[in-house]
Amino acid sequence: MSQKLVPALLAALFLAISSLSCARADAPAANGAAALSPDEAKRALDTLQDDKKRAQMIDTLRAIATASGPQQPAPQPNSPIPLSADGLGAQLMLTVSEEIGEISREIAGIARTLTHFPAFYYWIVRTANDPAAYNLLIEIAWKLALVLGCALSAEWVIFRLIRRPVAFLEGRVPQTARLPAPALPLADPPSSVADVTPAPEMQERRHSLARVWQIMLRLPFVFGRFVLELLPVLIFVGVATALLGTEIGVPTTVRLVILAVVNAYAFSRGLICLVRALAGPFGLFPVRAETAAYVEIWARRIVGVGISGIAFANVALLLGLHRAGYAALLRMVMLVVHLFIAVIILQCRRQVADAIRAPAERQGIAARLRNRVAGGWHYLAIALDLALWAVWALNIRNGYSLLLQYFVGTIAVALVARVVIMLTLSLIDRGFRIKPEILQRFPGLEIRANRYLPLLRRIVSGVIAFIGFVAVLEVWGVDAIVWFYGGQIGSRLISAVVTIGLAVLIAAAIWEASNALLDRQINTLSRDGHYARAARLRTFQPMLRTALLCLIATIVGLTALSEIGVNVAPLLAGAGIVGIAIGFGSQKLVQDLITGLFLLLENTVQVGDSVSVSGLSGVVENVSIRTIRLRAGDGAVHIVPFSAVTTITNASRGAGNASVSVNVAYKEDTDRAGQILKDIVDEMRREADFRALIRGDLELWGVDKVDGAMVSIVGQIRCTEAGRWPVQREFNRRMKLRFQQNGIEVASSVQTILMHIAPPADSAANLTPRRAAG
Repeated sequence: MSQKLVPALLAALFLAISSLSCARADAPAANGAAALSPDEAKRALDTLQDDKKRAQMIDTLRAIATASGPQQPAPQPNSPIPLSADGLGAQLMLTVSEEIGEISREIAGIARTLTHFPAFYYWIVRTANDPAAYNLLIEIAWKLALVLGCALSAEWVIFRLIRRPVAFLEGRVPQTARLPAPALPLADPPSSVADVTPAPEMQERRHSLARVWQIMLRLPFVFGRFVLELLPVLIFVGVATALLGTEIGVPTTVRLVILAVVNAYAFSRGLICLVRALAGPFGLFPVRAETAAYVEIWARRIVGVGISGIAFANVALLLGLHRAGYAALLRMVMLVVHLFIAVIILQCRRQVADAIRAPAERQGIAARLRNRVAGGWHYLAIALDLALWAVWALNIRNGYSLLLQYFVGTIAVALVARVVIMLTLSLIDRGFRIKPEILQRFPGLEIRANRYLPLLRRIVSGVIAFIGFVAVLEVWGVDAIVWFYGGQIGSRLISAVVTIGLAVLIAAAIWEASNALLDRQINTLSRDGHYARAARLRTFQPMLRTALLCLIATIVGLTALSEIGVNVAPLLAGAGIVGIAIGFGSQKLVQDLITGLFLLLENTVQVGDSVSVSGLSGVVENVSIRTIRLRAGDGAVHIVPFSAVTTITNASRGAGNASVSVNVAYKEDTDRAGQILKDIVDEMRREADFRALIRGDLELWGVDKVDGAMVSIVGQIRCTEAGRWPVQREFNRRMKLRFQQNGIEVASSVQTILMHIAPPADSAANLTPRRAAG
């Protein structure tokens, strides 16, 4: 059945393709298909009957289907740390990216609204290419120069005329003023000096009244000086206005432009005169000359930039600048003014902070709040300054009332959060004060508790600060509490943080409890006299701590990753593969670990033992899971890996035998020499210095070796592990003295042989002296 079905399908496909090709080559048929001719049908039949041609046709159809089919999307690269689609990490990243994108779009929109640079560009290009606008600018320029020249000349003349009256008033301004002393009634004279001396409150009141009285006395002179300084400005405005009333003020655009410049100059001069009348050496509120100069300099900068910028914007508007460009120019000018105010705030932050800061003798929450405000008041002031500009620039409806609400609410939330933090931290500090009886029972508890106190303080402060931040968002109108409802990102984040925090808390409790139990057990064993067990546990302690720390860190890390949505299964699989690779590639390391583990489990060595390992001798200082560290007698440190350890000689296992070996001359009495050795040991055992080190009498084994020159006597003295070498050295010293006293000759290990050779007969005859001849 299948053999019949395949050719039929192929035939149908071939007919469909043929009909499509015919429809593309010729005119389209009415029903979308064309009838086959006898020749085409014959060729199709030949193709279907030929196996080779049929296979080629199948390959062609497969290639066409593959090329014309839907494109498969390229596989996305897998993340090194796979995040589940509904995991907390993925949701948090998506939320943050969306918020950042929204904020960037809003900032870009605000920037386009505030600047409108295209409006300035088109205005400049249009003015430069318009001959009428160019001629208008030339006319405005020469008429403005004429008006300003005449008005400034008249102002200079008036300024010269008022110099003497101004100097006269400045000389008459009272610098200090005292209140008239109140007359005391005659019927009630003061009984003592204390009755005349005013109280601190009375002194403060008298100072305030003195300042008010001084201002009242200075007011007429200051006002007269202000009027005189304002007179040249009024003359300037009058002359300019009179000139603009002539033909110079024609056309209207020229008059309005010149009038805008004249008003800006007059307004700037008037404000500077007002500032000098209020603050200065001759002002209504007397200040130092340096302060007055500082105030006047910044007043000139702010007034000059602000009024000049507004005047320029008005002139540009009269000359054809678009309304949007005019508004943007005003915003930029006022931004510069507000930035000047921010600079002033930064320059005066220390002086204002000193005024806000509480006196040193005052303590309590109020004083601490004042000190906190003194340290950061300039941040709030700068934020308020820029916020005022933003409300005005963005033309926010009810902006100033909302700003006041936000500002007051933010300060209130910050103060409440700060008070709560201080109260909570004080309670935490009080809770960490451990009672003396508990400290006596657990000596190291205070040190461990103080180790976590700074971290706990930071965590509590961070949690309260986060709650305060959410409250600030609510004050600003952001519905932030909705983020923490069920299913939202906030609730999942809090759940993850709480879970991770509990895991860390339990891990820290297990870690500290295990360390405390180990230390307590070591101290108990040492106190009860089980020094060997204490040394063994002290040897195991670093390895147990390391293993426990790795286990706790792994569990906490996997818990944290699973909470934020990371699939930990690939990590575990990768860790297993890495472990297998390390096992195969680091066989020496694995051998060190396994050998060290069994040596420690079998209690072969302990810290403090005197051992010989791999030809190296010394005292064990540290035993890790991989190496053993020896301190040699000369102070050198030997670190031996366990893989190099084949034999360990431990001389600290409760017993140490002092060897006895002496060579006496062959002629000496060995029984007498042995008795002397026994007497030496008996004397040493009766002495307090060696009584605890020697565990038994001398075990004299007898004569070990006899030859023609000497006799070897051997034996041993059973001692403790700490008494082996002291007893042996003292025994050898006494043996030498006793043998010398008793005349026992100690044989030398080197035998000297003297050989005497008789001389020959001829040599003897030659050596005999001859008698002289008779």
